[in-house]
Amino acid sequence: MANFISVNEPLLDGNEKKYLIECIETGWISSEGPFVKMFEDRFAERVNRKYGIAVANGSVALDAAVVALGLGPGDEVIMPTYTIISCAAAIVRAGAMPVLVDCDPSTWNMVPEQVKEKITSKTKAIMVVHIFGLPVDIDPILDLAEKYGLFVIEDAAQMHGQTYKSRPCGSFGHLSTFSFYPNKHITTGEGGMIVTNDPALAYRCRSLRNLCFKPEQRFVHDELGWNFRMTNLQAALGVAQLERLDEFVRIKRRMGAEYAARLCDVPGLQLPLEKTDYADNIYWVFGVVLKDELPFDAKELMARLGKAGVGTRPFFWPMHEQPVFRKMGLFAGESYPVGERLARRGFYVPSGLGLTGSQVEHVANSLRAVIP
Repeated sequence: MANFISVNEPLLDGNEKKYLIECIETGWISSEGPFVKMFEDRFAERVNRKYGIAVANGSVALDAAVVALGLGPGDEVIMPTYTIISCAAAIVRAGAMPVLVDCDPSTWNMVPEQVKEKITSKTKAIMVVHIFGLPVDIDPILDLAEKYGLFVIEDAAQMHGQTYKSRPCGSFGHLSTFSFYPNKHITTGEGGMIVTNDPALAYRCRSLRNLCFKPEQRFVHDELGWNFRMTNLQAALGVAQLERLDEFVRIKRRMGAEYAARLCDVPGLQLPLEKTDYADNIYWVFGVVLKDELPFDAKELMARLGKAGVGTRPFFWPMHEQPVFRKMGLFAGESYPVGERLARRGFYVPSGLGLTGSQVEHVANSLRAVIP
């Protein structure tokens, strides 16, 4: 379809080409090039962290974080059911047990009060996952972690440039992780970052991402790591993108405001919250949830929008309903009604940084037209 509006289109019209050409002309295209450390240092500074560890993507950032904290068999990690599978997969692969909580129907983020209810003697960590544009209300979770001596892993994959009570998202966990997939505010194509203030954890994550080579003798290994390295080419993109992060946040907030103004009177639609007491929405994506009065689900409405030339993407499917985990015998008999409802009645519309005002208008008009 010639005029199809894709769900995401990044902006790559800054210094990206210049820095990539520099990589090619100097021959530094592997993970040992200078842009990698530059990106790590600048990104860590942006989120008020001492150390940044660039990795291949946001999913492996979680894998490394879980293993770096020593989580394994017999340990429980509390996390939201409503998130991407990477979060639970990292816990399960390490041999630990994900323990789920539901999400708030307005912010779509995990509920701190439910976290407290799930803490047991086996609980070793809480994985906080910020969703779509608003952060988790994290202070109560940090208080619980301190009280019970728990690790905090903060998944800030969608929160580039966001703050919680004026503090950068990504500055709260023992380890915090980011993704640089093309639909993020900062993209390196594929890529991720782990940030921390703990030098021992930083050293551990660097070792895990690089096959656990012994410093004194390369190709000798005391344990198994992974090749999770980021290339200099990817990091060059990241440096260029980071230079424009504040501009990108402004673009996203303007997009969110335009969508909200055009859709606020559409019956049957729940729109994203503009703000909470602790943060203003940065609209990583513009999600909508169909109210129960509409006699169809998100899948049906997305199909209608597709026919109108508008790309969409469904909301996450809850962890307790994932077939792969059910086959493992996990979460048997568990129900989290808010997450279940969001999965079936939520989706997001085109939300990329390259989206134009006329495209926002077309998407909004199309959405109005397909709701009877």
